[in-house]
Amino acid sequence: MVNESNLFPKGVPVARKQTRRTKEKPVKRNAMSLHIGLNSVNPEHYEGWSGPLAACEFDANDMRDLAQARGIKASVLLTRDATRARTLAGIRAAAKALKAGDLFFLTYSGHGGQVDDVSGEDETDKLDETWCLFDGQLIDDELYFELTKFKKGVRIAVLSDSCHSGTVTRARVTARPNEKMMPPHKAVEVYKAHKDFYDGLQRAIMKATKSAPSDPDAALAHVAVSGRLSNVAALMKAAVILISGCQDNQTSMDGTHNGAFTEQLLGVWNSGKFNGNYATFHARIKAALPPTQSPNLFTLGPATKFAAEQPFAP
Repeated sequence: MVNESNLFPKGVPVARKQTRRTKEKPVKRNAMSLHIGLNSVNPEHYEGWSGPLAACEFDANDMRDLAQARGIKASVLLTRDATRARTLAGIRAAAKALKAGDLFFLTYSGHGGQVDDVSGEDETDKLDETWCLFDGQLIDDELYFELTKFKKGVRIAVLSDSCHSGTVTRARVTARPNEKMMPPHKAVEVYKAHKDFYDGLQRAIMKATKSAPSDPDAALAHVAVSGRLSNVAALMKAAVILISGCQDNQTSMDGTHNGAFTEQLLGVWNSGKFNGNYATFHARIKAALPPTQSPNLFTLGPATKFAAEQPFAP
């Protein structure tokens, strides 16, 4: 046996073979956001109606600032840039880029509209709700279908500051000044003028989702599900939370700098000092608004764990 004391001078340390312990790096989550705000729409598509509003661009810019403060890569589409093509392109780019654990934060501030529900299955009032983009409406079915394209485990937070934004089942309401709502008579006129286009969009979604398993129990929280939406929801792999500006039979108000909903949301958020989950966040915003405008919250997909997180956490 070799005696190490004979090989090395006294007092010289002997090098020992050591096993390195590698520290696992935390998985980096990516986060993207898209913020849409329209102070008007193109009257060429809306049968002469331009729908002037004052605060929607401010809303979009303020939500972008909130997102960037959270370290989220944010994009903004304002009025003329807030077209159907650019909105869908923004959502689809996020769906392609994000993976499990990542966050997509989507906000809309503008008019809400309605078109006839072709299937007659989704809406008790036989109307599908829309976001009024600059050159045409984005139907709620379209939005939900786009969200089904996100990968499993992606977290999606949607804030909608518009009329007809409460859930997927809404009652007809009467427009008043300073509200984010396409007047009902104008909604009918616009739909009739572009009936083939909007009916075609709905039929395409019906065709794409007709083979989806119907699983209403796993689809929505706080909302009764039927017909086509349950098929769309059954395809949802991402966890989706929607906080809207009002209930089914209410309207969202515009303002001078922010819409009423966005103004209270930013107040509750308090420059990031808010400490709570999505449910608490929604409850505090709701408490800050009058009874005539009560924000709603619902979920799509496996969102229980997501709902327990602090809002907009990358």
